[in-house]
Amino acid sequence: MSSEAARRIVVTGATGNVGTSVVRLLSEDPEVGSVLGLARRIPDWSPPKTDWAAVDLGSEQADLAGVFAGADAVVHLAWAFQPTHDPARTWRTNVLGGIRVFEAVAAAKVPALVHASSVGAYSPGPKDHAVDESWPTHGWPDAAYCREKAYLERTLDTFDRAHPRVRVVRMRPAFLFKRESASEQRRIFGGRFLPGPLARPELLPVLPDIPGLRVQALHTDDAATAYRLAVKSDVRGAFNLAADPPIDAGLLGEMLGARPVRLPRPAARSAIAAAWGLHLLPASPHLFDAVLRLPLMDCTRARAELSWRPERTATEVLEEFLQGLQRGEGAPTEPMRGRKVG
Repeated sequence: MSSEAARRIVVTGATGNVGTSVVRLLSEDPEVGSVLGLARRIPDWSPPKTDWAAVDLGSEQADLAGVFAGADAVVHLAWAFQPTHDPARTWRTNVLGGIRVFEAVAAAKVPALVHASSVGAYSPGPKDHAVDESWPTHGWPDAAYCREKAYLERTLDTFDRAHPRVRVVRMRPAFLFKRESASEQRRIFGGRFLPGPLARPELLPVLPDIPGLRVQALHTDDAATAYRLAVKSDVRGAFNLAADPPIDAGLLGEMLGARPVRLPRPAARSAIAAAWGLHLLPASPHLFDAVLRLPLMDCTRARAELSWRPERTATEVLEEFLQGLQRGEGAPTEPMRGRKVG
């Protein structure tokens, strides 16, 4: 490996929610010599020590091994959430593109690969206590997002055995939010024309309390800190990343001043399925099914081996995100463009 002062890091998906935070933190790190951000469209944004390359991971013509040559680490973040009605298309980008990244890392003899897995890779698990990284990662097979994340976990199992000299790190973060991601995530999950100003407490007198809807959240910048530490530390394997406390209807009700009202799962799912079937809602009912079954994660390993601690609570994360929704916040990259609707 090259000296610390000359570390060269390549980041795929560098213009998205996680990518913008990871690139910024790496560019500010004195131990990083240069950052190469890969994205389908080169942004106007120019952080220090950062160059850009237009690369489509879904293309078989992309010379990824050539791009990775001389890198000390590749941070693989690229991911397509849509179109949810065409899972074959997201499979080509996410799974086949991911496999191309892994193969190019091996071909270019890159010493370290830090891969963005997810809580969505986990098999259904408990909501009343947290599980560690040994929990099975078979996903929820009906949801494309979980199916694809789980498949890449199996791919990395094989990659680990075939390439023991490559230090492979798998990050499994909870749901990631920041102020600047509000417009992008509204478009991805709520639809392009969902008004952000609807996320105002005074407009939500009641809140659906759906059995099983208890999840974890994390600020994107806190996740990016863990990625930066993984690049620089001599660690391998999987790391759970989440902030306390877990999010449920009771906590959201306190935040928003709304009264939780029990809503049966079938009723909630039917409404989501109808909206998704009519192409009114991008988020699929299959992902809703998965969210209700995701386990809570124990982050002891990240704290012990990476010396990582989230700086913001999950409550603070959601408060910041809701403010971003109301104001149409964004960032100077194509996926993160801000836009206020309503």
